[in-house]
Amino acid sequence: MAQDTGRSENGDQHRSPEEAALSERLGNLDQRLSELRDRHIKTEQPAGDGEDKAARASAMALGFRLSSELVAGVVVGAGIGWGFDRLLSTSPFGFIVFLLLGFVAGVVNVVRTAGAGQNRRGGS
Repeated sequence: MAQDTGRSENGDQHRSPEEAALSERLGNLDQRLSELRDRHIKTEQPAGDGEDKAARASAMALGFRLSSELVAGVVVGAGIGWGFDRLLSTSPFGFIVFLLLGFVAGVVNVVRTAGAGQNRRGGS
């Protein structure tokens, strides 16, 4: 009852050239599809690989550094202004002036640090 297809158990010996070319193209297509699937699986892995963790940690460190520089500038300026007000009895003018100066110093530090980070990445 089995129908003879002209193929042996070890391979296709009685194929026409068109069938051989088609089979070769299908094999190449299968190989390319499996490579694309492998690449797709690698790119869709959850964020947690070594490189992703390092990049994320570096970005967090830079963010914490920038925010702490801004806050430190404001706090130091406010502290100096409060000290001048206590020393010279000029309340609240010294506090306001040095608070604003501290804010400006913090923003300048943040801009300087962020600019240095961009130059470091772009000039590699």
